[in-house]
Amino acid sequence: MKSRLRADLGRAMKLGKKREVALLRELIAAIDNAEAAPGRTERTALVRHDFRSGSAEIERLVLAKEQVRDLLLREIEAREQASAEFGRLGEAERADALRAVALLAKRYVED
Repeated sequence: MKSRLRADLGRAMKLGKKREVALLRELIAAIDNAEAAPGRTERTALVRHDFRSGSAEIERLVLAKEQVRDLLLREIEAREQASAEFGRLGEAERADALRAVALLAKRYVED
């Protein structure tokens, strides 16, 4: 899914679709954040790393397709809720923009 999002991001950037570019960057970031390994709470001794060797890297989590789909659904729901709230507050333009973005995002969960 992330590779599809990245490919679509490249196309959207070439076509100058700013709203779509912003959405795709947000979705990729949400997936990246979900793949981040949980932080350690215990303090460890300072260790010097040669960052070019990759020794400072920790393995990222691998998300199942269902987990990515659930994450995307949560992102869509957040935008739909924000759209409804803006509509309630009389901010029709902002509500419409968020609704359009949520609709764009839905194509990644409906396939």
